Amino acid sequence: MARVKGALATRKRRKKILKLAKGYWGAKSKHFKMAKEAVMKSGQYAYIGRKQKKRDFRRLWITRISSGCKANGINYSTFMNGLKKAGITLNRKMLSEIAIADAQAFTALVEQAKAALA
Repeated sequence: MARVKGALATRKRRKKILKLAKGYWGAKSKHFKMAKEAVMKSGQYAYIGRKQKKRDFRRLWITRISSGCKANGINYSTFMNGLKKAGITLNRKMLSEIAIADAQAFTALVEQAKAALA
């Protein structure tokens, strides 16, 4: 039986890595060894970034809600406590959108939260 050479698989593997490294600066996009290291590191950054994105958006939503609350004379934690006691189950993303787009509706929510606390 004929001997099988690994050139085809090796070339395929290297082309895959170099394709992922396309656009990287300098030799990182040309040399396999450097490209491999750069692609592995970028994969780690991407993995971490997917977790950080969730944190960052939550922080943004809370900041927006807090700003809307301050305009209505209540702080964020008291507002969220009031909503919970009033039985209003809106997530922070929707609350932040309401605070930005519809100030009157947000004011109504604040009033409901204040009424539930009193």
